[in-house]
Amino acid sequence: MFLVGLTGGIASGKSSVIQVFQQLGCAVIDVDIIARHIVQPGYPAHRRIVEAFGTEVLLENGDIDRKVLGDLIFNQPDRRHLLNSITHPEICKEMMKETFKYFLRGYRYVILDIPLLFETKKLLKYMKHTVVVYCDRDTQLARLMRRNNLSREDAEARIKAQLPLKDKARMARHVLDNSGEWSVTKRQVVLLHTELEHSLEYLPLRLGVLTGLAGIVGLLYFLTHYLLPSP
Repeated sequence: MFLVGLTGGIASGKSSVIQVFQQLGCAVIDVDIIARHIVQPGYPAHRRIVEAFGTEVLLENGDIDRKVLGDLIFNQPDRRHLLNSITHPEICKEMMKETFKYFLRGYRYVILDIPLLFETKKLLKYMKHTVVVYCDRDTQLARLMRRNNLSREDAEARIKAQLPLKDKARMARHVLDNSGEWSVTKRQVVLLHTELEHSLEYLPLRLGVLTGLAGIVGLLYFLTHYLLPSP
């Protein structure tokens, strides 16, 4: 099994593309959901965040106040690095757990929905394929203004706060162009799924795991039949 990192930008249509993949029966892991999950009370990351940033980052119910924490690390590279050093290992562990579940169920590939895939680059090394849901700047602007009822100025400010989609598209292995009709985008998703599903890139890992399991079974057989005393 191999991993596919999927990303996009604000109002590019990433969520709609993810829904199509899910309708096709694909395994999808939302890294944002994992990131929110691992900082809940009772988890190691929650305790370490409170130790590092103080109780001021807590809401009355004990949850992390994401806005306060965001303000604390804004334009503070050292603090941002500290937070990442706490959360990223826990995110990776949960991501691997979820991925292994899909591996055991026989999926050939798993899609990881990662909003900041190219910005942080932390998870890129795990991805066999990278996909960007792209649309041109004018389309992105018009969709954002309509969807969020924003002025042109506010919408442009939100778009400028992100890495431009054209830059992400240059770094990605696959680009799904969602600038036009939705039917055209959907057809691109189906074609990409077909390409990934028929890829043989999942075989080396699966064969390696099966070989390892066969070795363990063989070792156990040898121990129980030749080295352990008979009753």
